[in-house]
Order: sequence, then C-alpha cells, then structure tokens
Amino acid sequence: MNTAHDIRFGDWSTLQQDAKAIRMEVFVVEQNVPAELEMDDNDAACLHAVAYDAAGAPIGTGRLLPDGHIGRMAVRKPARGSGIGGALLQGLMAQAKLRGHKTVVLGAQTHAAPFYEKHGFSIVGDEFTEAGIPHVEMTHMFA
Repeated sequence: MNTAHDIRFGDWSTLQQDAKAIRMEVFVVEQNVPAELEMDDNDAACLHAVAYDAAGAPIGTGRLLPDGHIGRMAVRKPARGSGIGGALLQGLMAQAKLRGHKTVVLGAQTHAAPFYEKHGFSIVGDEFTEAGIPHVEMTHMFA
C-alpha cells in the first residue's frame, strides 16, 4: 500500500461525514444513483473504511456488512488508479477474515468486475441491474 494513504476503520457515527461525502460524489452525482437508494439502514450496522490522502482529505470508502458482504466501494475521480481501491478492498477483506467469515460477497458494477477478479473474486450468477446500473455478484473464499 502507498504510504501516502491512511485507511481508517470505524462505525457509521465515526466515519459517516467522510464516507457519505465520497458516496454522494461518486454514486449520486457521477452515476445518478438516487440519494435515497445510496444511503440505507445497513450503514448503522456496518464496519466502514475511509481512505485519506497525504493531506488528510477523504478519497475512498467501502463497508463490510455483518454477513460478510462488502459494498459501497467508491474512490473519488482524482485518486482512481492510485491503488487506493485495492488497498480499501484488501483492508475490508482482512477485517472479514478476522471476523471469521469464510467467504466475502459483493455486487460489483459489471465494468468493475476485472478489478475484483484481480483480488481473487469470481463472478457467480447472471448480470442484474441495481439503481439502473448493471452488476454481477462476486465471491471470494478464504484459503
């Protein structure tokens, strides 16, 4: 992981302000996901991850649900391609493993599936649409 990045894990009350800002920018503004679909009741039950750049600005986020689902992975446009998405994903996967999950599951936007495949995920099932965006379900089993 690039040492210029700092990833913090915490609950929704701790990380909500930064995580919500990133998700609103990426999902609601860029991808036109309705805000009422983006923010849901699951946030309160999740472990959240927020990545910060060297200046302390929030640049990426993701969450781990109690059942082992990873979701709401988002990286702000200027930080894409920097490796922070992979660092966030690896961090959330490590947290899932620490919790005793044998498998993690996520619903990837279809165009992002190759990114997740690089991190050991496999596509299971057919493409589906969520918030008007094509997705595929992907899983990763821990060794």
